[in-house]
Amino acid sequence: MARAPSLLAVGRAQLERDLRLVWRRRGDAAQPLLFALIVVALFPLALGSGATMLARIAPGVVWVAVLLAGLLTLDSLFRSDLEDGSLEQLLLSPAPLAWLIAMRVLVHWLVTALPLLLATPLFAELLQLPRPLLVPLMLSLAVGTPLLSLVGAIVAALTVGIRRSGMLLAVLALPLFVPVLVFGSGAVVAASQGLPWSGAIYLLAAGLALALVLVPLAAAAALRIALS
Repeated sequence: MARAPSLLAVGRAQLERDLRLVWRRRGDAAQPLLFALIVVALFPLALGSGATMLARIAPGVVWVAVLLAGLLTLDSLFRSDLEDGSLEQLLLSPAPLAWLIAMRVLVHWLVTALPLLLATPLFAELLQLPRPLLVPLMLSLAVGTPLLSLVGAIVAALTVGIRRSGMLLAVLALPLFVPVLVFGSGAVVAASQGLPWSGAIYLLAAGLALALVLVPLAAAAALRIALS
């Protein structure tokens, strides 16, 4: 009797499949980065080039741009699988559904959030953020963006069976994103004021550790409910 593949082999196969699909639609994959760049570039045009004002709002602007860019692609997290029938195959797979969902969320983060994280120094220069604040900003994004992807996966799983669920998904997801936004941008604001800022990063890291354990299980249950 053939031995069942290991979780690592299943996860690698899922990652390769999803990344190939992303490569075929690489034009769509670039939309979050372009969207965030447009949002960040519009603020200096609207508010002027005053360094003090731009530096004060820079952490919040970058965080909001990253949050909205991630929300832009959240509806497609499971939607394409539902449309081509592969979502049912995931549900019937002998591999744990929670593990497959975790791989899907990882691909979403790699495609959506990682390019934004790499472009953060450019965003900081556009908004004239002081150089010493770039480290807290990038650290908060590195910890907070995976948490956004994980939390968004639950909402995407709940709404996958609803047609034209983009507005509903945004209404459900934004209140859950607010604490991450507050702690992420708050860490940079605290650093700019000379206050201890590592506590907010630790809270985000604790939330990320908890979400890594619970969110795949919750998203798997939400998918089963949505398709039942």
